[in-house]
Amino acid sequence: MNDTVEKALRLWGMDGAEHRVFAARENVVHKVRHEGAAYALRLHRAGYRSDDELVSELEMMEAARQAGLHVPAPVVSERGNVAETVDDVQVDMLSWLDGAPVGKSGEPLAPSCGPALFRSIGGEVARLHAAMDDWTPPPQFSRCAWDHDGLLGEAPVWGRFWENPTLNPADRELFVRLRDVAGADLAALAPGLDYGLIHADLVRENVILEGERVQLIDFDDAGFGFRLFDIATTLLKNIDEPAYADLKSGLLAGYHAVRPLDVAALDLFLALRSATYVGWIASKLNEEGAAARNDRFVARTRWLAQGYLARKGATA
Repeated sequence: MNDTVEKALRLWGMDGAEHRVFAARENVVHKVRHEGAAYALRLHRAGYRSDDELVSELEMMEAARQAGLHVPAPVVSERGNVAETVDDVQVDMLSWLDGAPVGKSGEPLAPSCGPALFRSIGGEVARLHAAMDDWTPPPQFSRCAWDHDGLLGEAPVWGRFWENPTLNPADRELFVRLRDVAGADLAALAPGLDYGLIHADLVRENVILEGERVQLIDFDDAGFGFRLFDIATTLLKNIDEPAYADLKSGLLAGYHAVRPLDVAALDLFLALRSATYVGWIASKLNEEGAAARNDRFVARTRWLAQGYLARKGATA
C-alpha cells in the first residue's frame, strides 16, 4: 500500500512528501505534509463508490465550502482531476482541517461538549442543508439516496437490517415489524418532509472543532435524504449521555435559528438510523471488535423499535 501512496503523491506533485496513516476506518487516510501545508490523501475502499459517485462527493463538498461552510477543499491533481485511480485504488486529496473531533463514539463526552456546542453544531447542519438547496448539482451528479427504498426497501443502502444473521427469533420478528410499520409511516409522511442533499454521517468523529469553529468532514456517505436523518444521526450517537435532553434541545435550537425543520417524525428517524447500523455491521462480522459493536447496535435498535411501536400501538 505504501507504494500506492507514493505513486498517488507523484500525481499531485508531492513526490517524496512526508506522510503517515491517520485513520483506517472505511477508507485509509494519510496525513501528508508538503511545502509547509498539510493534506489528507484518501484511499477509498474497493467497490463502495463508482468514479462518478466519488467525484460527486467532492463536488458537493466544494459547493458547501464555497457557501461558507468549514469543510475540506478538494485538491486537483497535476492532471487536472479531483480524483485519480492508482493500482486500482480510487484516491483523492483534500486540504487538512486542524482541530479535534467532538469525541469518540461509545465514550462519554467531555464536560465542555454541552448544549452550547450542540447549538453550534445544529446551526452548521442547517447551513449545510440551506447551501445544498441553493446549489444546482451538475448533470452527471450521482450519489446514493437515503429515501424510503434506501432505508426500508428490498436493497437498503446499508443492507437488510432485519436479516442480520445474529438476530434471535424475537429480534427478527421485532425488526420485521419495525420495517412494516415504519415503512408505512414513512411512505405517508415523505411528501411533507424536508428532503435534499445531506451529510448522512454526522457522528462525533466527523465534527471537528478548532476553537469555536465547527467543521464537517467525511462526506463518504453523503447523498439525497431526509434532513431529519442528519439530525437523528447526531442525536443517536449521544442518546446515552446524561444531558441528552439538553443536547437535543441545543441541537434543534441551533438548527431552527438558521432554517425551519419539522421534527415531529424525529422518533421515527432515530429508530431508522439505528436500524441502518444493524444492516451495516452484518457484512463486517468477521472484523475485529465487530461482535461487540453488533451487540450494541442490535440492543439500541431493539430499545428504539420497541418504544416507537409502543407509541404507535403496533407492538403485536
